[in-house]
Amino acid sequence: MNLSQYLDSEGIHLEGETITKLELFASLLNEWNQVHNLTGAKTIDAIYINIVDSLYPLTFIEKPKTLLDVGTGAGFPGLVLAIALPGTDVVLAEPLKKRVSFLKYAAIDLELPNVSVEAKRVEQVEHDAFELITSRAVTNTKFLLDLTKDISNSRTEYLFYKGSRVFDEIEDVQHQLTYDIVQKNQRNYLTIKGQK
Repeated sequence: MNLSQYLDSEGIHLEGETITKLELFASLLNEWNQVHNLTGAKTIDAIYINIVDSLYPLTFIEKPKTLLDVGTGAGFPGLVLAIALPGTDVVLAEPLKKRVSFLKYAAIDLELPNVSVEAKRVEQVEHDAFELITSRAVTNTKFLLDLTKDISNSRTEYLFYKGSRVFDEIEDVQHQLTYDIVQKNQRNYLTIKGQK
């Protein structure tokens, strides 16, 4: 399948230009990945599946003006969301140098003026409170909320891409949160409304 077919099958509607940029991102990542081993997605198809996973929440969340992605890695979900949301200022926090190099190169190559890359751990990021904070496969929910407490406020929403452990994690913090879990394939998308 090509990327458009993958997106259509999940009800994700994007402009042609955006899909072209996502395809360019996929081939760029595939090329870099051969040398630098940035992600477990070793084929274009596997990268497309990760792109769809990153974008699926666009079918149920509101578009934020500012977004922080914690531990972006090879670009999932932060860089992919930045491509699909050109009107959103996106900050990618990633401490690993080879991944930072890739993210910076991709942002320039794909002409993404809305992206800035912070080569540091999220607790070192200085910024006004973000509207949306995302993270995929970084750490547990409680710890993520703690790590981002200085760059969030009562209006900040969270979108965490989780596996099956999400239900155990939410037990630790559910008494203080308004949250929802959207299940799709093997993924649990945990959304948390502002909490302070």
